Amino acid sequence: MKLWTHWLQAAQGLRPACNRSLTFIWMVLVLIGLCCRSDSLGVTSFVRVLNLRPQAYHRLLHLFHSKALDLDALTSCWVRLCLVLFRPFLVRDRLVVLADGIKAPKEGQRMPAVKSLHQESGNNTKPEHIMGHSLQALSLLVHSAGGQVAAIPLTSRIHEGLVFSNRDSKTLLDKIVALLFSVTQVCKMPVVMVADAYYASGKVITPLLKNGHHLVTRAKSNAVAYLPVPKVQTPGRGRPKVYGQKVKLKDMATEDSAFISAPSPVYSESDVTLQYRVSDLVWKPVGHLVRFVIVRHPKRGTIFLLSTDLSMAPMEILELYGYRFKIELGFKQAVHVIGAYGYHFWMKGMKRVRRGTGDQHLHRTDGEYRASVRRKLRAYHIHVQLGCIAQGLLQHLSINHTAEVWHCFRSWLRTMNPAMPPSELIVANALRSTLPVFLTVPTLAPDLTEILLKYCCPDRSAEEDQRMLA
Repeated sequence: MKLWTHWLQAAQGLRPACNRSLTFIWMVLVLIGLCCRSDSLGVTSFVRVLNLRPQAYHRLLHLFHSKALDLDALTSCWVRLCLVLFRPFLVRDRLVVLADGIKAPKEGQRMPAVKSLHQESGNNTKPEHIMGHSLQALSLLVHSAGGQVAAIPLTSRIHEGLVFSNRDSKTLLDKIVALLFSVTQVCKMPVVMVADAYYASGKVITPLLKNGHHLVTRAKSNAVAYLPVPKVQTPGRGRPKVYGQKVKLKDMATEDSAFISAPSPVYSESDVTLQYRVSDLVWKPVGHLVRFVIVRHPKRGTIFLLSTDLSMAPMEILELYGYRFKIELGFKQAVHVIGAYGYHFWMKGMKRVRRGTGDQHLHRTDGEYRASVRRKLRAYHIHVQLGCIAQGLLQHLSINHTAEVWHCFRSWLRTMNPAMPPSELIVANALRSTLPVFLTVPTLAPDLTEILLKYCCPDRSAEEDQRMLA
């Protein structure tokens, strides 16, 4: 019961996102379903895990399309709540935000923004081309128990598949920067964005630096930079030089004498010695100095890292980039445990999408059709955002109430370690085992109990069970 008390106290911070109290109660029911369900089969899984009547299905479905739930306000409330529930990982008084993209497979022919997507992966179970939604996500790096860190999902949005205007020239890089700025406006703190090599671009770095933020990423192996122009006491005629001598990072990686040996700062790596070289060079996409760190790992080979913060130590840059994989682990939990990307909302009046097609161009359609598409896209975003919140609430219980989670865990694991924070799967199992008791205590949430009494499905008798089996 204590777990649900802590869970409900944290969920109360999302109340300002709902215009009506009834909307908030239904949103809490959806969050309970996301945290406790054992399958990801759409809204019907919420009805099953909460033991509701079939009439509740349409109420839950309406929540994702309701105007009473403000998506932007919901995201802002969750970002503020994360700063209260968790202890953020700070680098020189800057928050660390992880960024990455995920592709959610979708076979629905009447789902807006579904397009043909290419996957680059060495996994044999992932096909090269799929139909689905392309999303970009942000996660907040926080401290956990035992000196570990965790990535708390902040928000995720669909950034491909729909073209409302042929004059719109925004790329995925522009959209991820805009999404990051929407988060920083709530935090009111500078951030260090950690991302992979796809985001190593002037379109990302320039607006970040302009607003006081920084980027740590991986540079491509064929990257080229320039030495700073030496100062000239008596400048000559004409425009002064901007770039000095051209330098290839691959050539710098072959100079053994310039490398320094140091123990690896990457988490979960002990007794590993690596070599690194650091150089502040002018990078042409940005037009000024950035810090390049070339790292030689004894098992993983050579990697080229880039940081826009020239005061950051080389091993600190490597440590931050090592934490980037935390967002990948968060995606795995969001897909297999939470089902954050398992929405199945179709649009009845939509033109069918054929397999292998690209973006859906809507600039020649009427205003009513575009409004319907935006309404359905907003429903997808609300489902994903509630999935991020549900995963974050599970992590809140895992990090801040570890002992209580292990106490309520009614199963067994071969690698169980009660001293460490459990995974989201274990927390969900603990919540699921105590859910019936929580729903029968009206003093914890009177409004929630009133809704459950109205829509709760009565228990079947033994005769009805025998009749169904027959």
